[in-house]
Amino acid sequence: MDKIRRFGPVWFVPGRNQGRYPYCHSIYIEGAGVLIDPASDREILRQLRDGPGVKEVWLSHWHEDHLSHLNLFEDLPFRMAREDSPPLADLETFLDWYEMDQPATRDMWRELMLKRFRYRPRRPSGYLPAGEVVDLGTVEVEVLSTPGHTPGHRSFFFRGPEVLFLGDYDLTSFGPYYGELHADIQGVIDSVNHLSRIPAKTWLASHETGIFTENPGPLWQRFLNVIDQREEKLIKFLAEPRTRQDVVDAWIVYKKPRQPLEFYSFAEWVIMKKHLERLIRQGRVKQDQGCFSLI
Repeated sequence: MDKIRRFGPVWFVPGRNQGRYPYCHSIYIEGAGVLIDPASDREILRQLRDGPGVKEVWLSHWHEDHLSHLNLFEDLPFRMAREDSPPLADLETFLDWYEMDQPATRDMWRELMLKRFRYRPRRPSGYLPAGEVVDLGTVEVEVLSTPGHTPGHRSFFFRGPEVLFLGDYDLTSFGPYYGELHADIQGVIDSVNHLSRIPAKTWLASHETGIFTENPGPLWQRFLNVIDQREEKLIKFLAEPRTRQDVVDAWIVYKKPRQPLEFYSFAEWVIMKKHLERLIRQGRVKQDQGCFSLI
């Protein structure tokens, strides 16, 4: 476990492949034995379980790349936001929340969830209410409601060492992900702005760089700017009527086709769908006979 970085009692457990999907970085609280987001490195998580020990698991949100090793801790209580709990209890609900409306995509994801992400139905033994301050003995942690990425996304501020865990507001150059039924672009913007104002000394995130020992500064706005950049490209693309498949094939989010194609095509669509819905609400885009175009 020599790769673990320690910030007082808050341990940063690096994920495989720099925490890129389908992995994430985990957080472990020394003394309390709380493990947040068990999807980093299965062997390191086994070692943590065996000593110094894991007593409870928390999830920042419901996505598969944050729970793939949850089965190592099936005998332990786990907590998450009530709003994000339904997909954990039922696989079909999980797929519904991703708006998987194509049978082939749904079948592929069902198998992927069972085999790659070791999905097993679980119900939280408790919840993480927004604003709750949990005294873990070695540190007090404030539970922050940061919806947008998911409806019940939680970030955590560890008061003693002034460490802020951002979760999936990871400040990567890829930008925010909001590709699911209850995701909300404005919620993402509001949550990132809220997190940027918290007076932390260390910032930890779920993916890629993961550790910021100085204020991320311009990275906050760079992260949010990606939203506008995607939307501007989409508006230009809709200068003539476009079908759903046309929008996917433009690869505005992922820049180019990636493998497995069905996986990334679906992810491309669910993000673009949020922008289309927003533009329709604003009266800037219309949908007619299966095509999207500017008004």
